[in-house]
Amino acid sequence: MKYSVHAQIYIYQFKRNRMGKTQIIKIFLCLILMCLTATSSLAWHDNTHLAVSQAAGYENWYNSAAADITKTKAGEIEQYNHYFNNDAGVDVTEAMVFDQIKRYNNPEDPEGHLYGAIIASIRDYKTMKQSNKYAEYPLAFCAHYIGDLSMPLHNVSYTDFNKARHAQNDGIIDFGVLNNIGFIQRNMYEIVIQNENDLAREIARIANISRHLGLKLEKENRDMTSDEAYSQLVHSSSLFRAVLQYVNK
Repeated sequence: MKYSVHAQIYIYQFKRNRMGKTQIIKIFLCLILMCLTATSSLAWHDNTHLAVSQAAGYENWYNSAAADITKTKAGEIEQYNHYFNNDAGVDVTEAMVFDQIKRYNNPEDPEGHLYGAIIASIRDYKTMKQSNKYAEYPLAFCAHYIGDLSMPLHNVSYTDFNKARHAQNDGIIDFGVLNNIGFIQRNMYEIVIQNENDLAREIARIANISRHLGLKLEKENRDMTSDEAYSQLVHSSSLFRAVLQYVNK
């Protein structure tokens, strides 16, 4: 019998760990915490970003939420690196990705430049890694941006629907996602990056997958399902694994 992604996860968790009273209490407390913090930021929630990096095999996966932390002090300098408001409603192209690179960290660009931020942060890492002990930090930012790439509502216009649904969709699988790293890994696929053209092509491809899902959610006036959210994370983890191989050749 073929089960849905959601069903497979629960079967996997049940086989792996039968819950006792202490675990049930912990889950109950975590649910309360989620309710209190669900609207604290506009991005996949922290555990979701950490899961993307863990699945990709990133040694410093625990830094992958740093870009959201930075937003609390750097404001628009960092904030606009996390999304692209595609108000024109067009498919993303490699040319669009490259055009956004020069807008990295630009606080005068509220349209956003997520796609360019990915390549710009990789350039920073490659420039710094030979001589600077802080070289790892741009790669941690890159991990976060690649996570945001698969969040559907970061790739469409910031409509009333987007505003109303954003926080709920950011946290749609945050509870429990760190227990499902193996599930994400089993569904990852091969991406090969030899140069920036390959990278831009993959960024555009995943951006369009995410954008089309975002438009579908708005058309159907609903949130993502768990199946859809996990499928999106598979794209980000697959790309970040390829990036790690690319930058560490």
